[in-house]
Amino acid sequence: MDLKTAKANIGIKKYFATAFFSQQAAEKALKAMALEKLREPMKSHNLLELAKKIKAPHEIMRCLIELNPDFIISRYPDAANGLPYELYDLKKAKQKAAYSGKVLKWVKEWIKK
Repeated sequence: MDLKTAKANIGIKKYFATAFFSQQAAEKALKAMALEKLREPMKSHNLLELAKKIKAPHEIMRCLIELNPDFIISRYPDAANGLPYELYDLKKAKQKAAYSGKVLKWVKEWIKK
């Protein structure tokens, strides 16, 4: 649902929200995979840390590098060094949703195995 919400926010030009929900979708997918694979809950919001624990491939790591900062930057002006809604545009929002989609696709394929 987070990825659907991210994509819906593109339609209403809330690009910062697209970034946040894209990050959330990836985070929740990684945590679900970690729980299934490692049998331990992961409490971090750091996508790279989560991905290393579950040994994500390089292509997925590249997506996560792009999504990782959005947990904070998309929400907090002090972390963004500006207004979050001014930092994202249509192109960035579409990229964030695409990165998240790749992560979710990878997790779903792993689950099917």
